[in-house]
Amino acid sequence: MHDINLLGVNLQLLPEKAVFIKELNMLLVADIHLGKAETFQAAGIPIANAVNQATLHRLQTLCSTVQPQQLMILGDLFHSRLALVSEVLEPWNQFLRTSNVAVQLIVGNHDRPLVKASGNHSISCSTTPIQLGNIRFSHEPEPPTSSLNICGHVHPCVRLRTKLDDLRLPCFFHDRQLNQLTLPSFGDFTGGYEVRLTHHSTAYVIVENAVIPLSR
Repeated sequence: MHDINLLGVNLQLLPEKAVFIKELNMLLVADIHLGKAETFQAAGIPIANAVNQATLHRLQTLCSTVQPQQLMILGDLFHSRLALVSEVLEPWNQFLRTSNVAVQLIVGNHDRPLVKASGNHSISCSTTPIQLGNIRFSHEPEPPTSSLNICGHVHPCVRLRTKLDDLRLPCFFHDRQLNQLTLPSFGDFTGGYEVRLTHHSTAYVIVENAVIPLSR
């Protein structure tokens, strides 16, 4: 865990690729992409279904440990319409029944055609960003304002090279110029976009069970 304060907002960056806001008793995750394996399978690409179970198990364990009152998902809960099969929906509904947490979804670009199709009315969905005090929650990065924008969509990671290794590691990416914190993708099968550090940015890199700040 790594504690930071951005624009007066206290945040706990968790190595599980999530953020906890103690003052709101809220857990934040982004880009879960449930059913991506099934989407690939429909295209004839053999990907194991176990990836969904692994992602949901991590989420369930995290909620049990942190015990938030609310879980806010910053977009892309599901990957595509092809993801809305019983093998994906049943474990997700089981999570909702057992987690004892209120779930809020900010609809992402992958979710937009799926909200009605998923048939799940036990979570609250918003098609627009949500402003709570000095924090603006969104899926895609928002234009800079005086508020702190916490978002997803980008799947940020950093690339670390040595003579022997070439690693891509997920990170929380903070841009001080934009008043923006971008979360890493929570899903186990999502890939990452390599971000570039500048003099006004910091990457909080996830290395095993630690979150390590990296800046220029």
